[in-house]
This record gives sequence, C-alpha cells and structure tokens, in this order.
Amino acid sequence: MKTQPHLLIIEDDDFQYEIYEEALGHCQLTRAKTGSAALALLPRLQPDLLVLDHVLADGERGLDFLPEFKELLPHVPVIIVSGALEVRQQMAALQGPRRAHYCLPKPVDVRELRRTVETALKECADTEIIRQFEALERSRRIDAAELLSRSTDRLARQNEIAARLGKSGARPSISALAREFKVARRTILRDLHELIRRGQLPAAVYPEREHPGDS
Repeated sequence: MKTQPHLLIIEDDDFQYEIYEEALGHCQLTRAKTGSAALALLPRLQPDLLVLDHVLADGERGLDFLPEFKELLPHVPVIIVSGALEVRQQMAALQGPRRAHYCLPKPVDVRELRRTVETALKECADTEIIRQFEALERSRRIDAAELLSRSTDRLARQNEIAARLGKSGARPSISALAREFKVARRTILRDLHELIRRGQLPAAVYPEREHPGDS
C-alpha cells in the first residue's frame, strides 16, 4: 500500500490553508503558522515537501527561514507560495545551494499547485542530493560532503543536548559541552539558542544576556 506524501504547510492564513486542504486532499498535511513553529516540529517530523508562505504570523518572513529549512532538510523540495515577493526576491530564493525549487504566486492556481506538488514529489526529492552536490560544486565549495552531512550531525547533537538538559533541569556548562562534542563554544551557544527558539528547552536554561566569560 502506497504511503501518503507528508507535506508541511507553513501558512498563517486560514482561508489559504483551506485551499491547500481541498487541493491536496490526497496528501497528509501538517500546518505551522510561523517559521519558528515549523522548526519546532522538525525534530519529530520528516516531511516529503514544504510549502512556504513569505508573510507569516508574528511578523515573520518565510524566506528568512529558507536557509535553515534547507540545512535541516537538505533533500526535501520547497515550494514558495506568496503574493508579496518582488521579482528579485523570487530569483534569489530560486538560486544557490540553499534554494527553493518553485515559486508560485497568490492567489494560487489550484491546478498549477497540484501539478507543481506532483512534480516536486516525483522528481525533486529523488535527485536533490545530486542537485546539492552540483550547486555546491558550482559555488567552488570543496567541502560538499561535509556540508551535506552537517545538518544530520547538528540535529543529532541538539537532540542529545535537549534530552540531557530536559532531564536534569540544570544550567549547562558551555565549555564542558563543547569539549564533549568536540565543537567550539559558539556552536554550543547557537545550539542552545536554536533549541530555545524551537521550544525544546526553556529560556531559563541559557538566558540571552549570559556573561561571555561564564561556562
């Protein structure tokens, strides 16, 4: 039995989401109203495709989250659906190694949406790893393999940190975590900030104004 494709829809407008529900009823849909909420879902969600609006709730902008989505889900195609993008923004979103695959205007044409989703699921996901290497090669990046595996290592490290701190409830030692995971202190700080941002850790674990010399 064929499994339904799982789509993560990042859209704050209720009417627009109803259009997705009707047009993409053959798929399993999960909704997030902000990019931050979508990032919080990713540790326990492996979507086959992302549909990303640009103007989101809480003043967030979808394109600001595109690099992080592509780092965490490097082989998952992304379709941007927005009526608020200028041509130069659309071109920028569709270029480079952290790019989206398609950009559709609003109001969205339902038939075009269905065709684009079908094409993306059929063609993009299976060849995305090759596209990533080619894009990175064109950018003259010799560490392509390292970059493509970095998202997996990063997510595994963050999940381990979240599980450990969630159980203990204690303030972390930044230096000790850096030594244990063999990364720089600033990498651990970034991990903590991202875990707090995604709601996996409470803000009290590491206040934003922590003194730089604290461990």
